[in-house]
Amino acid sequence: MATPVVHSLREQIREHILEGIIGGRWQPGERIVERRIAAELAVSQTPVREALRELESLRLIESSPNKGVRVRALTATDLKESYPVRAGLEQVAAELAAPVLAEDTSALEPELTALYAADRAGDGEAQVRHTVAFHREIVKAAGNSVLLHTWESLGIEVWTTLSIRWLSPKPRAHAEDHAEIVAAFRRRDPRIGELLRTHVLSCAPQI
Repeated sequence: MATPVVHSLREQIREHILEGIIGGRWQPGERIVERRIAAELAVSQTPVREALRELESLRLIESSPNKGVRVRALTATDLKESYPVRAGLEQVAAELAAPVLAEDTSALEPELTALYAADRAGDGEAQVRHTVAFHREIVKAAGNSVLLHTWESLGIEVWTTLSIRWLSPKPRAHAEDHAEIVAAFRRRDPRIGELLRTHVLSCAPQI
């Protein structure tokens, strides 16, 4: 029973570090000290090390023998790079999921309802959370575990959050765009893959 606990702890530590990076506690180029985080959170260094390794795989931090672990100096180009990859994956996912979602879009509807509420409230964090959840449901509906794993490995929620917070785009409503995607699945639109690809690319940071 130990594994789920360790996994949960690692996830919590990862979110703690991520919030510190997003919120500016650690600036680009600044060192993140593993031992200090472990002491601050009253945990061992092992789950902290695992969380840092995961963030390094997402290219948010970098490590070297001489300099330790530091926050990467990310640019708008870095934030934009994952979008064409994600768009390609979601095009495939939409095409695979189309027969399933044409019959039943109930997996998408709670996220769509939540997006309408987030738009009305101007709640950017909720918009990110439910947008990512909406797209995850499409990828899950494709029924391909390799596709889902690859999509999740992109760290989409992280990059979407950073894009919005760091590049500060104008407030944007999200629900209507996603309602159109649901409608396209329901009407069995043969262009659904291309529609989703275009939608994802339209969300990329403009630089």
